[in-house]
Amino acid sequence: MAASDTASHRAVLAATAASDKLATDLVALDVSDQIALTDVFLICSGRNERMVQAIADEVEERLLEDGAKRLRQEGRADGRWILLDFGDIVVHVFHEEERLFYQLERLWRDCPLISLPAELLNGGDANTQEGL
Repeated sequence: MAASDTASHRAVLAATAASDKLATDLVALDVSDQIALTDVFLICSGRNERMVQAIADEVEERLLEDGAKRLRQEGRADGRWILLDFGDIVVHVFHEEERLFYQLERLWRDCPLISLPAELLNGGDANTQEGL
């Protein structure tokens, strides 16, 4: 079973919002075959706590405008790893150091990637989806 069209659309929408706030290393994973609770993980990074907060705020605002409902959030106070759960998509906004430590995308490396627009992938940087 693949991620729903709605979840895939929201992954691109969330990735665009994150990119607009200068998020780096965007990766969208279709976890629908592995987890019954969600279809997509979107993972991205910010260079500092303020940037992580700004990325999370923008992603949340855009998804809410699209009709998504935030079910839960974690980590907003610290700004090191913010998790936003919208049901069909879970967004992980990491501080760069936490991202390197947890290596979440390596844990889910068997899951297929969801295609994101090339302009969101840091200009084809080696640390983007293609570099996994």
